[in-house]
Amino acid sequence: MKLYYSSASPFARKVLMTAAEVGVLDRIEVVATTVMPTAPNTTVAALNPLMQVPTLELDDGSSLYDSKVICEYLDWEFNGHVFPREGARRWNALRTNALADGIMNAALLIRYEVTARPEALRWSAWIDGQRRKIAQGLDQFDIDPPAGGDALDIGGIAVACALGYLGFRFADDHWLDGRPQLKAWLDAVAQRESFVRTMPR
Repeated sequence: MKLYYSSASPFARKVLMTAAEVGVLDRIEVVATTVMPTAPNTTVAALNPLMQVPTLELDDGSSLYDSKVICEYLDWEFNGHVFPREGARRWNALRTNALADGIMNAALLIRYEVTARPEALRWSAWIDGQRRKIAQGLDQFDIDPPAGGDALDIGGIAVACALGYLGFRFADDHWLDGRPQLKAWLDAVAQRESFVRTMPR
């Protein structure tokens, strides 16, 4: 398997963390890839018409995207524990994943707005709206932290990646201040091998 990824992408990190939790990280060849909306990447385009990372190329030449699909494939194919199979645990994990993905999307939109868009065209109200989404999502996770314990599910992995991205790109915003339960949860997760091995650079 070959994963086209960017080290800074929280969605790519979600795939790598899932692979580590399932125990197959060392079976995946990772290919550092640059994708930008303004600069087409023909290699990735041949596998993923959206030209996004992460994209997973399977051994038979077919491909999978986006991160949730890749994560579920790895978990299912290699008999993992990341996606609960049924009941309330499954729906809670998927809902947590969706909220964490929303936080990551909002953070990436801010990043594109302040780095890719010319300064004269930047929209402060848009940025404020994305920050509000992030703050509301983090407030929810502080009230109701993701499932913990010995094994992370897809929701916990996604939250860890969202918080990791905020710490990597927006450290000066101190997102965890005033959210003690969420901070304690992240402090525990940050000791896991899957978190340490997939730190963005």
